[in-house]
Amino acid sequence: MVKNVLLFTGGLFLFLTGCVLYGVLLNVKEKPLQQEMALKGLTKVENPRIVINRTTFELALYSDTILVKKYRAVFGRNPLAKRSANDNATPIGVYKICEIVTSHKYGKLFKLTYPNLQDVEAGLAKGILSQDEYEKLRFDNNYGECVNAETKLGGNVGIHGIGELNFIFKNLPFVFNWTDGSIAISNENIDELYNVITKGTEVVIIK
Repeated sequence: MVKNVLLFTGGLFLFLTGCVLYGVLLNVKEKPLQQEMALKGLTKVENPRIVINRTTFELALYSDTILVKKYRAVFGRNPLAKRSANDNATPIGVYKICEIVTSHKYGKLFKLTYPNLQDVEAGLAKGILSQDEYEKLRFDNNYGECVNAETKLGGNVGIHGIGELNFIFKNLPFVFNWTDGSIAISNENIDELYNVITKGTEVVIIK
């Protein structure tokens, strides 16, 4: 019995180690942002825009209409579109970065204006929000403010790094959605984006 447990544990360890090493080899091919910009003749990212594709697990950075670089991204544990608090789903829609947090448990956090007006309208129509809650969220959206995380639709959704487990998670050669609804990229990649995005940057999240 003990021997079987040790064999199983050892086999699992070797499997996970092999996966991480394979992921390391895959990530070595990734070009840094400055190199990607140089290849496209850019010296600066003008009017940055982010497009996140949940199907292809990619976060794409644009300079105006020019695609600068794609990053690997993972999402909430729930594969559906976010509809309410604590559903662990990533929203779909058009948002803006409303706050940039440089000290966060997952490295850096770019908070998004979720729920947006469309999310709020849907929440009212489905009876999730009261009229007063609806009016407050509509006000926040009209002034581009970050929404209170305590809403019935949820909040505190953003783009962040991986944190302490960065080396393991970024090098997994398979997709593992683990967040509470936010979009996660590696610590190195969130640092790259930090140098070019600003408060107000548009973020489009599609299926």
